[in-house]
Amino acid sequence: MTKNVRVRFAPSPTGPLHIGGVRTALFNYLFAKKHNGIFVLRIEDTDQTRYVEGAENYIINSLNWCNIAYDEGPGKNEKFGPYRQSERKHLYRKYAEKLLVSGHAYYAFDTAEELDFHRKDHESKGKTFIYNWHNREKGRLVNSLVLSEKETQDKINAGDDYVIRFKSPQDETLNLKDIIRGDIKIDTNILDDKVLFKSDGMPTYHLANIVDDHLMKISHVIRGEEWLPSLALHYQLYRAFGWKVPEFAHLPLILKPTGKGKLSKRDGDKLGFPVFPLEWEDPKTHDVSRGYKEDGYFPETMINFLAFLGWNPGTEQELFSLNELIEAFDLKKVNKSGARFDPDKTKWFNHHYMQEQSNDTLAELFKASNKALEDIDVNYIALVIGLVKERATFISDFWDLTYYFFQTPKMYDEKAAKKAFKEGTEAVMNHIIDLINDIEDFTVENLQHAIKDWITSNEIGFGKVMMPLRLALVGALQGPDVFDIMFMIGQAESVKRIQAMIKKLK
Repeated sequence: MTKNVRVRFAPSPTGPLHIGGVRTALFNYLFAKKHNGIFVLRIEDTDQTRYVEGAENYIINSLNWCNIAYDEGPGKNEKFGPYRQSERKHLYRKYAEKLLVSGHAYYAFDTAEELDFHRKDHESKGKTFIYNWHNREKGRLVNSLVLSEKETQDKINAGDDYVIRFKSPQDETLNLKDIIRGDIKIDTNILDDKVLFKSDGMPTYHLANIVDDHLMKISHVIRGEEWLPSLALHYQLYRAFGWKVPEFAHLPLILKPTGKGKLSKRDGDKLGFPVFPLEWEDPKTHDVSRGYKEDGYFPETMINFLAFLGWNPGTEQELFSLNELIEAFDLKKVNKSGARFDPDKTKWFNHHYMQEQSNDTLAELFKASNKALEDIDVNYIALVIGLVKERATFISDFWDLTYYFFQTPKMYDEKAAKKAFKEGTEAVMNHIIDLINDIEDFTVENLQHAIKDWITSNEIGFGKVMMPLRLALVGALQGPDVFDIMFMIGQAESVKRIQAMIKKLK
């Protein structure tokens, strides 16, 4: 790729960042890094009525947690800053006026009530009202195309509310290109004259977006499918300004687990999975929404499963590190059709990345998450985790898998007790106690030799010994190798637990 690659992720700070937004950020990041380019974060906060306190920090923290931090953006390498649109609003008026002068835009003074009347009037006749070439100069709409220059200026001077609309051309076919979707043809006769500048003195998304992308030298616009209907207008705006058009790529929707419809927070709430990277507390209602981080997912999981929502490497490989994704990523391998979200597959990814974490790291996380471990040596916890890690998908799984390493069982599983403790079990367990007490060097190997040799020499079924022994140590018929458990909890504790079971169940 010959030109300098500069891409941007431009979210609005109207609430928590949905995983669909994270996926868009990820694909921009991967494309930039693949081509030694720059990944820009721009905060599109022109609509101040929808601004939510804390949302911008949430966006930045989410990107950082996912390890896809921006190269340029608010407070960081502000080469083309500022990067918040609310701090750039002085720019947009100038560019709106350029379009007015060149004849590509016009003032419109129609009130909301007047436009509503026209819509309802058209509906009553079985038609659809579109503000464009068809009606903008017939005299029923109030704009600078039908008013004289003096009448227009008098209205502005009088303080009449107005918007600036783009003048969409008539009888033209636009030939557009999209990296993912190929060639697209648009008949301009079906397009409406979009508002570019609002009566409150703020630009709409369309104008601010184009101006900022041009000034920030964005080479590729990689964004969600929901912006595909805006492509024709954005292309025309570039042309109207005489600017070079960036390359566009519109990513497919992330669909519900059923495959029907766009994934929403409601789907996550209903089916029990988060749709946000980090936990979010609404500043007004104080409602808390779950996050992948707090639910026990690793950032590597987040990146890996999001990469496969719409992209396919063309191989059988499913597990990718971030560097491997950068190397393999290609926008031409992104699908046009929507990508179904699979919660179970997400857990599968997390199980894999759980195994890749060091036992020491997991021990720190586990200890921090459970008050019962406050006084337990983290090195001991790490040894325990090494015995059960392969059975765990989340940090929260560890307690059920390991509680018996940290506390003596108080209860015994009823079904397991009936199965393991029978006539003659008490005598067998007393022999095991003697064997344990006789071991001078208390190691896993010496335990195995002593107990297995005794079982073999006395021709006793292994189940008659090992099941009640496991029940005594764990309180249930679960867990890793019993000799590992005994070694970890120690000689005295092992004897104490066997004695307690005999007393309870005999």
